[in-house]
Amino acid sequence: MAALIDAINVKRKSLFEFENTPYACLEAEVNSPTARGGQTLVRLKMRNLLTSAVFEKTFKANDKFKEPDLVLVPASYLYSDGDGSHFLDQESFETLTLNEDMVGNALDYLTEGALLQLHKYNGNPIGLQLPIFVELDVAETEPGVKGDSSSGSVTKVAKLETGLEIRVPLFIKQGEKVKVSTENREFAGRA
Repeated sequence: MAALIDAINVKRKSLFEFENTPYACLEAEVNSPTARGGQTLVRLKMRNLLTSAVFEKTFKANDKFKEPDLVLVPASYLYSDGDGSHFLDQESFETLTLNEDMVGNALDYLTEGALLQLHKYNGNPIGLQLPIFVELDVAETEPGVKGDSSSGSVTKVAKLETGLEIRVPLFIKQGEKVKVSTENREFAGRA
């Protein structure tokens, strides 16, 4: 029997099951009434882990959710083709294939052999959990020109090995490794 979670205890980043579908909470807001006998309401911004749809819904504080049968398994990225993206489960050593919808924009950060966490719901792969930062090589970028920094814009565009384009400081050169945040797609330092 899965444990039950009260709606009022659902916090940001917690996982729960609603209508037989796994969800991740993005934001939780508790509204306590001022009148006696009023119902405390919890407004949740939640992402459907199967479809990636995001929406808001209001629940009563004592509504109950089941804990989803979700497990995170370590996996490494192999390659992508017409069938989808292929990953190697690091525990069972089986190849798991995820379709384009499940992978989303994760391919912007993945190189061959990259390690990440794979979400499995009821034993089937449903999505990925990327590390907070990934290290990628700078494939091409313009050299910094002397005097550029005086105008105040001290960044330039760099194209990374995966095809992702981000803004980097002028001192970054082609061939260097940079750290990129997977949450906001921004430069986070040299690797």
